[in-house]
Amino acid sequence: MKTLITNIQELLQIRDASIKKVSGAEMKLLPTIKNAYLLLEDDCIADFGSMENCPNLTADVTIDATGKVVLPTWCDSHTHIVYAGNRVLEFVDRINGLSYEEIANRGGGILNSAKKLNETTEEELYNQSKVRLEEVMQQGTGAVEIKSGYGLTVEGELKMLRVIKRLSQNYPIKIKATFLGAHAFPIEYKDNHSGYIDLIINEMLPKIATENLADYIDAFCETGYFSVEETERIMEAGKKYGLIAKIHVNQFNAINGIAACVKHNALSVDHLEVVTDEDIAVLKNSETMPVALPSCSYFISIPYTPARRMLDAGLPLALATDFNPGTTPSGNMNFVVATACIKMKMTPEEALNAATINGAYAMGISNTHGSITIGKKANIIISKEVTSYYQLPYAFGTNLIEQVIIEGKRIQ
Repeated sequence: MKTLITNIQELLQIRDASIKKVSGAEMKLLPTIKNAYLLLEDDCIADFGSMENCPNLTADVTIDATGKVVLPTWCDSHTHIVYAGNRVLEFVDRINGLSYEEIANRGGGILNSAKKLNETTEEELYNQSKVRLEEVMQQGTGAVEIKSGYGLTVEGELKMLRVIKRLSQNYPIKIKATFLGAHAFPIEYKDNHSGYIDLIINEMLPKIATENLADYIDAFCETGYFSVEETERIMEAGKKYGLIAKIHVNQFNAINGIAACVKHNALSVDHLEVVTDEDIAVLKNSETMPVALPSCSYFISIPYTPARRMLDAGLPLALATDFNPGTTPSGNMNFVVATACIKMKMTPEEALNAATINGAYAMGISNTHGSITIGKKANIIISKEVTSYYQLPYAFGTNLIEQVIIEGKRIQ
């Protein structure tokens, strides 16, 4: 099956296969071709270039993209798409003045979602989650990481990971699974942290490994949740089963968690609403990708990741949604890109790089996703007619996507 797209106003994110991520000043540059063509063959990118050099190609489907831009689909490297029910009442609680911590202390937050999840059958959990997955695909996401972490029991965590695996088998989108048993301490382990971590290490991890249910391991490294020492114990345990770390850190407090993550060669450190100069110095000498979640900051009114300070220091940065029922009930990467420009003062070029090539790096899929590169997956967004790609973040409330193609299949 060959699909030929012609007369593309501008083809964005043209990269050599050797480019796995971009950092610092490089993020201001977005390689493009104006008046371009793109050839997709089966599930891969086969060819591209300027229209004046377009060979006489035959295709099963030809799309005229006059006045439209084409770019790789979003790579959303941090989500919690698999969950049960919602937390609408907590949304109202926050409007009425309660903080995230206050809601959590009275049984809300993660523990609320865990209760609902453990009361929900695996089939129903799958049915709820696939609706959200289909939605983000239609919004242009072509690769997504999904975490467990709302089970907090052996069976609950396994149930979530089995649902993630089933979604991966049933949809063309690339899905990476992350085990987040260390999301919060269940009530029965509130005063026995070591006991719960023993449960994660001695019971959850071996079963997850036996069923091959996870690619990565995560922990919520934060005051009131998992300490740096406890997070290191989780990361060490994950390594024994081949699970690389992707860690929640620095959402509310800087507690030297980033240094611990870098020491353990974490693939990414996510949230980073609070970042110190020491954190930046540690990240500069690492292969760990910082990941910002601006729609979380927007929804619960906390500071935004200091992108300008980080990029000006030479760091890379990825953008992701944090799609979850409590703090970011949206998986719309278009809004994330716009919010990064509007609230974090990232240029459109920086934001697009962060949401594509760097997002792919933060998921460990740079070889196959995140750029227009021959041999990579045929994952593309075709916009509606626009004046330029700047219109994508500028018109933040408008759906400017006309078509989404994932692994060669038209999604919408």
